Amino acid sequence: MLDTSINELARTSGLTKKRMHLVGINTYEDLLKYPPTRYKDYSQILTAATLPRFIDKKGTLQGVVTAVAVVKTRTHLSLQKVTVTDQTGKTSITFFNQPYLLTQLKRGLPYAFSGTVKLFGSSCTLQPETFELVQETGKGGIQTGRILPVYSEAQGLSSRLLREKIALILPLAQEIQETLPSSVITHNSLLDLPHALHTLHRPMQMGLLQKAKERLAFEELFMLQLSTALIKKKWRENVVQEKITHTLAQQKKLAACIKSLPFTLTADQKTALADCIADLTQEIPMNRFLQGDVGSGKTVVAALIAYLTFLSKKKTLYMAPTEILAFQHAKTFQTLLTPFGVKVGIQTGSQKDLAKGKEFDVVVGTHALLSSPVTIPSVALVIIDEQHRFGVQQRALLKSKGINPHLLTMTATPIPRTVALTAFGELDMSILTTMPAGRKPIKTYAVSQGKRNDAYTWIKKEIAQHKIQVFIICPLVEGSLTETLQTVKAATTEFETLKKEFNGLGVGLLHGKMKPKEKTAILDSFRERKIDILVATSVVEVGIDIPNASIMIIEGAERFGLSQLHQLRGRVGRGSAQSYCILFSSNNVVAPRLQFFSQTSDGMKLAQYDLQERGPGNIFGLEQHGFMEMRFASLNDLPLIHATQKAVEVFLNTPSEEDKAFLTLRQRKFQIDKIAKD
Repeated sequence: MLDTSINELARTSGLTKKRMHLVGINTYEDLLKYPPTRYKDYSQILTAATLPRFIDKKGTLQGVVTAVAVVKTRTHLSLQKVTVTDQTGKTSITFFNQPYLLTQLKRGLPYAFSGTVKLFGSSCTLQPETFELVQETGKGGIQTGRILPVYSEAQGLSSRLLREKIALILPLAQEIQETLPSSVITHNSLLDLPHALHTLHRPMQMGLLQKAKERLAFEELFMLQLSTALIKKKWRENVVQEKITHTLAQQKKLAACIKSLPFTLTADQKTALADCIADLTQEIPMNRFLQGDVGSGKTVVAALIAYLTFLSKKKTLYMAPTEILAFQHAKTFQTLLTPFGVKVGIQTGSQKDLAKGKEFDVVVGTHALLSSPVTIPSVALVIIDEQHRFGVQQRALLKSKGINPHLLTMTATPIPRTVALTAFGELDMSILTTMPAGRKPIKTYAVSQGKRNDAYTWIKKEIAQHKIQVFIICPLVEGSLTETLQTVKAATTEFETLKKEFNGLGVGLLHGKMKPKEKTAILDSFRERKIDILVATSVVEVGIDIPNASIMIIEGAERFGLSQLHQLRGRVGRGSAQSYCILFSSNNVVAPRLQFFSQTSDGMKLAQYDLQERGPGNIFGLEQHGFMEMRFASLNDLPLIHATQKAVEVFLNTPSEEDKAFLTLRQRKFQIDKIAKD
């Protein structure tokens, strides 16, 4: 019954069914699991005589409607006065501008009215918020007389309508199959699933409601952490095919390479390098996540472990998210490693060194490296840049090529501790927080449109005096005809405007719709200082390194998440000069979140703020991986995260026969889901 299509729901219009599908309600079970966002407690039963005792409190009044009248005020406001009589007397309830009530409320019939008791002058009355015909005197209905769930009203679905539809199938909650092992329910004193769902939609008291929400939140975090624990367990069953050594001779060569760097490694870089070396010399493949704030030096750590791999006569694949970055990282690796005999090649859509039959020690490319028909022998290390999930399907592609490598995933997106403990629990983590010596904090300002001319005058002065370069970032590639987007800056039109504004200076354009060779040519010109001002979209968000660029202007800043703004800001401040970031809003209103951003340079604090305000899927782009589809749990709830982490540990260490069967099903389902979604 619970897998019945929502299209079969009785007394429901086609439009309502369509709207339900749009919010992900496709079956009866989906409807039962549609979560309320909050509750209103109308369980206090009121009478005409007791109203004065409950001023400013919520409750429900039941009585017979004896009169309905329309009153016009001097300001032409239409009031609907409803007289309600109960056993203690009669009272008047006032609705505002709801003339349809004249046909909905029938004289002589009993109704329940829920709302807040208010004092108007010397009269005490109920200010109504919802009402319904009384089916059984003295008992709460669907819309009144109880703790009332309030739902997200997306796609035109009202809370009143959802309460009505859920009431039709709520008895079926008893049939729902339990989704947690009985041992976990018992050991953690949780409600069973049928009880929790029934309480979620029709709670009898707030205390029990809290236990229902805790049960559902516990399940989401437990399943998330169980899944990552199973991945980690499965990963540790692998054995590397191409072993990496770290002999005394190799240590000396690695030390010489580090000494040749034009800078000194930070303490964090040294720690991360030691973590990686310890992993690389094991037979179990490394599965490490290297997180570092923008400009903290992750690529150098990657280059050094690629060199260690080279010293073991093995090869490294480096996968970048875009072709632009692949070329940039290839140049970085060539600069750092070519003097030590390492051959670095490129494999992208526009340049295919591997297809030419050449031998390389490090191959840099996009993720298309996985699908390349060319087989690369002796690959011991794969480095993935800015892809937060490297899933089952990608590993299967590597294995199909005879590769079972050590794996290092890197990101400049700061990941709060609570997210690291859950969504990334299968990974070993290293974190870079220390910035290289000589870097100055980027001065950031969120300003109104009225400062635009002053900003342009200042830019001209900075370019003339200090020969610096400027990024100007726009949210869109081309202008939009959509009314809500007409004030949003577009790169192509802004480019034409700025060529006139900065007449005599070199102004370039870069966006995602350009061909790879065009993008590379523009970036090379910018890097070689042939372009003073680069107008671009967020295509430059990750990894672009132009040390001479020291001013970043971001248009339509309100359209970006804080973590993305932080990534964009990180494109400047990479040299020794003082750098600046100016934020303009399309609506000329400086939002509090932009003020927070302008005052905060700590990427972790920004990520935590973004997590609270926007949710994890929006920050990390992980909705498609199924990890972030949590309706009840919060990734800010550290105590519950720790509790579910402990529950997973106990469950895996002492499984019963029932638990083992559950694990088999869970692991199979998870692997299928991962392959389908990755």
